[in-house]
Amino acid sequence: MSTPLFDYSPIVRRPPFRLPNDARVAVYFGLNIEHYTWGKPALSLADFTKQFVPDPLNYGWRDYGPRVGIWRLMRIFDEFGIRASAIVNSDVCSFYPEIVEEGNKRRWAWLGHGKNNSTLQVGMDEAQERAYISEVITTLERATGVRLQGWLGPALTETLNTIDLLAELGLSYVLDWANDDQPYPLKVKRGRLIALPYSSEVNDVVFFWSHRQSPEEFLRAIIDQFDMLYAEGAETARVFGLGLHPFLIGQPFRAAYLQRALEHIAKHDHVWLTTSDEIAAHYLTTADAIG
Repeated sequence: MSTPLFDYSPIVRRPPFRLPNDARVAVYFGLNIEHYTWGKPALSLADFTKQFVPDPLNYGWRDYGPRVGIWRLMRIFDEFGIRASAIVNSDVCSFYPEIVEEGNKRRWAWLGHGKNNSTLQVGMDEAQERAYISEVITTLERATGVRLQGWLGPALTETLNTIDLLAELGLSYVLDWANDDQPYPLKVKRGRLIALPYSSEVNDVVFFWSHRQSPEEFLRAIIDQFDMLYAEGAETARVFGLGLHPFLIGQPFRAAYLQRALEHIAKHDHVWLTTSDEIAAHYLTTADAIG
């Protein structure tokens, strides 16, 4: 595949990728914490009511996440000593400040995820997008007290200017390109920006919303994904980024299966349970030859 944004690089032709303490696989949990604008259609459980205002069926379905689901996931992550990689709409800072407060207590990594999940960058010109991303970064850094390093576009969307703007504004990695099991460099005009692995298939939105699959099937997929990457990591390390959404995986009948998946992962040696920030920093400082 030819693209102006990155080079083709077959994983079997790269130098071995190494992780701290001889870990075979680095695992991070991309926790999407989102705000959906009132009165605008969005990801819906039932399409036949999404044009209504109010839309209790669909708005309530999504609103379960910040009200209940996120707190259940915090408890489960705490049980395993896991620090989330929080992929956050900047509107979360004003609408749900308690989530940011609790995330800071847990030393979560914070990633930009646009202003809200009802606004996409698609269609913005370069100046508009620069101002938009800059405002998101500034809002999140002010609320969290942390210098932002990572980004995931709402619905994994970009313009042709996005990666250049992210690098220009001081970020170091992006999750939008779910096309690899290792980090790799992106082509930017100034600075450095890498793509960090993220799964667009082993992702609760795809499983539970797109494909209507069961929690049992999601558990099986997480375990199978991890086991294969763990085996392959004996030769050259891999990265497993699991995308999660509190209004989906935070439902009681699904969260129990996430807990079982974490039990499976945590019982293995040579696993780096970490954040996306730490994986990106490791790659940028020690693995420049890969890509």
